[in-house]
Amino acid sequence: MGKRQFKPGNMLYPVPAVMVSVADKEGNANIITVAWAGTVCTNPPMLTISIRPERYSYHMIRETGEFVVNLTTEELARATDYCGVRSGRDTDKWADMGLTKEKASKVSVPLIRECPVNLECRVVRVDELGSHHMFLAQVVAVDVDEKYMDEKDTFHLSAARPMAYSHGRYYGLGECLGTFGYSVKKTAEKRGSGKGKAAPEAGNSSGRRKDGIKAGRGAGRQRPGTRQGKAVGRPQSGPPGIRK
Repeated sequence: MGKRQFKPGNMLYPVPAVMVSVADKEGNANIITVAWAGTVCTNPPMLTISIRPERYSYHMIRETGEFVVNLTTEELARATDYCGVRSGRDTDKWADMGLTKEKASKVSVPLIRECPVNLECRVVRVDELGSHHMFLAQVVAVDVDEKYMDEKDTFHLSAARPMAYSHGRYYGLGECLGTFGYSVKKTAEKRGSGKGKAAPEAGNSSGRRKDGIKAGRGAGRQRPGTRQGKAVGRPQSGPPGIRK
């Protein structure tokens, strides 16, 4: 069997399906689900999201120049999908999905309390690319849920059971296949060079807390009944909020 050629399109899957919270200058807040999002720079920390100009949330980001990227989990799969297929013009998504607004530390836009990680962002540039406009933004603050911190002040995102979006469906991430640098670790250890030591699992630990507060034990352990690696929620063929 050979390769079959498709017309050019976005087939870069899986991708994170994130809930982006926004607000206008009057403080009216909304949530939009975005799959076109990505990391672009470490220092300064920067990311992008791409949104169609006709979306209800678009003008809010244009007005304030701020938004919050809220990471999603298996438990939030239904809310994530809902916030992508319903418009804030017609309904209050916060109330519909039982999501809680929480004051951010650096931006005027509220966080979603139920999400394990919230990335507070300020827009640096807007590129009007075509069907989507891309917002390049600097991450000015990161908020994490303390229940995923362990006794060493290390944050374990895997314990929150994050999910991904791939070709119209939501998935749990499945089992860990290795940690960063594991492919060369044994060779380096045999040489005794000390190089190649594996770093913390990518996406699993984001460093230690600055305030020194210890969290309870058990963070990072697998919860019973996890359905990782399987589709979460009802499969979608590409809802308006997260498709091209």
